[in-house]
Amino acid sequence: MVACDVSLECLSEKERARLQWVKLFGKVKDAGLVCRRCGISRPTLRKWVRRFEKDGIAGLRDRSRRPKTSPATKVTARIEKRILKLRKRRLGVRRIQNELMREHNTHLSLATLQKVLVRNGVSTLAKRRRKKPIKTYEKDVPGERMQLDTCKIAPGIYQYTAVDDCTRYRVLGIYKRRSAANTLLFLERVVEETPFPIQRIQTDRGREFFAEKVQRFMMEYCIKFRPIKPRSPHLNGKVERSQRTDLEEFYATQNLKSPKLENRLFEWQHFYNWHRPHGSLKGKTPIERCSEKSSVTPFYEDIELWYQADKEWIQNPDYNTEMRLRRLKQSV
Repeated sequence: MVACDVSLECLSEKERARLQWVKLFGKVKDAGLVCRRCGISRPTLRKWVRRFEKDGIAGLRDRSRRPKTSPATKVTARIEKRILKLRKRRLGVRRIQNELMREHNTHLSLATLQKVLVRNGVSTLAKRRRKKPIKTYEKDVPGERMQLDTCKIAPGIYQYTAVDDCTRYRVLGIYKRRSAANTLLFLERVVEETPFPIQRIQTDRGREFFAEKVQRFMMEYCIKFRPIKPRSPHLNGKVERSQRTDLEEFYATQNLKSPKLENRLFEWQHFYNWHRPHGSLKGKTPIERCSEKSSVTPFYEDIELWYQADKEWIQNPDYNTEMRLRRLKQSV
């Protein structure tokens, strides 16, 4: 009893009240009567009775309500240093999230990353002012239009990029120069690696795309060749934006002289298509978009039936010459 009295003296007013509830319930064995007399609910009485039976007087003390898992505990000093280092590359929160996932296998929410930046006093990135409102467009069927372009990364390093307009599924390749032969090799890869048939390929008016053997290859696979007008890169906006992503997220972390650069590019292509959330797809990956659109995706046999070979011809790289030839064909 002395030990019990010492314990009672250490209890707070709330804990003494809880002890009285438990004792009263032990005497009358009527939960309803105890609740009415003490002004508490039945769940409250049950909770304190269970705790007292399990832990004695110690069970009447308040317990910490701190959650067992907290997002803040995921961000160690090392991870926080990585986040700040990535921000120095002028990457937004979503891109920092992607880079942590790709390079360090670290998964953090956008809200958690934003809290880290605010806590360290990092200013937000300035938004670009646009003179005209953006007109967004998107094809509804995978393979309906594939945008293709080349980008010079460094002397002797040219990247070929193919982006599907609907799913943003990409195929990438590195070659030593822009040429019809390399374009042909890349197109073979695009046809082989793309998980859906391609109906149309859209490019700028680079001469590497206008070689006769390149256009013949497209005709052989029932692919329509649709080059855009000169000085209108906005019409190929998805592939242009895709190449900028490569420069900012992939090549910024690579040694361009490494013999394994091509292998690293294949890994980046796989990560982009299968794991990297895409903003324009509402956080979904390109392969998830492909799965969503599987019901409307045609088979190659359908593309072969729809293709009208008599309406396709070898196009001229000079835009004005091509327009004159078209007018002559229409007048005949």
